[in-house]
Amino acid sequence: MKRALITGANRGIGFETARQLLQQGYYVYLGSRSAENGQAAVEKLKAAGLNNVMAIQLDVTDPGSVKAARASVGRETDVLDVLVNNAGVLGGFPQAALSSGIEEFNETLDTNLYGVIRVTQSFVDLLRKSPQPRIVNVSSSGCSLTLHCDPTWKYYSHKAVLYNSSKAALNMYTINLAYELRDTPFKVNAVCPGFVATDFNNYRGTGTVQEGGARIAKYAMIGDDGPSGKFISEEHNPETGETPW
Repeated sequence: MKRALITGANRGIGFETARQLLQQGYYVYLGSRSAENGQAAVEKLKAAGLNNVMAIQLDVTDPGSVKAARASVGRETDVLDVLVNNAGVLGGFPQAALSSGIEEFNETLDTNLYGVIRVTQSFVDLLRKSPQPRIVNVSSSGCSLTLHCDPTWKYYSHKAVLYNSSKAALNMYTINLAYELRDTPFKVNAVCPGFVATDFNNYRGTGTVQEGGARIAKYAMIGDDGPSGKFISEEHNPETGETPW
C-alpha cells in the first residue's frame, strides 16, 4: 500500500485529494494545522468507508510542529511515496505592490514557500525509500510570469502581489528541487488545481473541488514515464497541461 502525506488536508482541495487517493488504495496522512479539525476530517472520511487515513497535526509555519509531524509519521512507516504540499494562504486583500508591507509578504511566504521547504526537507528521507517517490507542490496558473504579462489572458487583471509572488517563488523552488533530484526516481511538479470554488477564495471559483482534487491526485500517482520539473495547469492547457512559467 502506497502512503501519502498531504498538508492542509482537513478541507477544500486538500481534503478532496485525500479522498481521491484513498479511493485509489493509498494510505493517507492527513495534515492539518488544527488537530481537532484534522480528526474531524478523518472521521468524515471513515464515515464514507475510507478507513486508511490518519490525522497528523502539522502547522507548516512552525518548525517544531513539522519536526513532531515527521516523528509521528516515522513511527507509522519507514517509507513515504507521495508528498502533496497543499497548505497555502491567500494573503488577504487588498494586495497592492505599493502598499503591501514586508510583514504581509513574510506571512504569506511563510506558508506558501517556507512551509513547503520545511516539510519537503523534513520528509525527503522517507520519500527516498520509495521506489516511485512523488512530490506535488500545489501552485496556480495565476502565478505565471508569462501569463501575467499577457493582456489577452482571461485573468490578466487578477493581480494579487502577495499570493502571486509567493507562488511564483514556489515554482522556482520546484524547478530547483526537480533538478537536484533529476537522476533519481522522483517526479516533482508544480500543479494548479484550477480556479476552484472553495472557502479559500470565498467560493468565487468556476471549477469544483472534485476537478481540482483529481488534477492534484493525477500527478501524485504518475508513472515512471510522467513529467518532472513541470508547471501543470490543465485548466489553462487541457491538452498537455504544461504552462509557461
